[in-house]
Amino acid sequence: RSSDLAAAEELKKDNICIRVMDLFTVKPLDKETILENARATRGRIITVEDHYYEGGIGEAVASAVVGEPDITVTRLAVSHVPRSGKPAELLKMFGIDKDSIVVAVKAAVTQATNSK
Repeated sequence: RSSDLAAAEELKKDNICIRVMDLFTVKPLDKETILENARATRGRIITVEDHYYEGGIGEAVASAVVGEPDITVTRLAVSHVPRSGKPAELLKMFGIDKDSIVVAVKAAVTQATNSK
């Protein structure tokens, strides 16, 4: 999605590099690639999806890494019944737009830094 890539570009300005993975489908889920990327990013995963929290990619990723040491999953998703609107308005309303992703990443980085 363009929001993910736009957030990555915005974060580069603050010297925060992220990895963007497109997990097109819940099944089959590539657990090894997810774990490899999680370890490379100090165990921080943020999933972003224009879908409900339940039954989506975020839930699948969280299930795949449960029990893995030092991995944290933050999920951004649609939290209530959608309505009609312009795509940018809806992404912002549900907290899955570029700015929301940037805030979530910065919070994850700050939390990891403060826990050292």
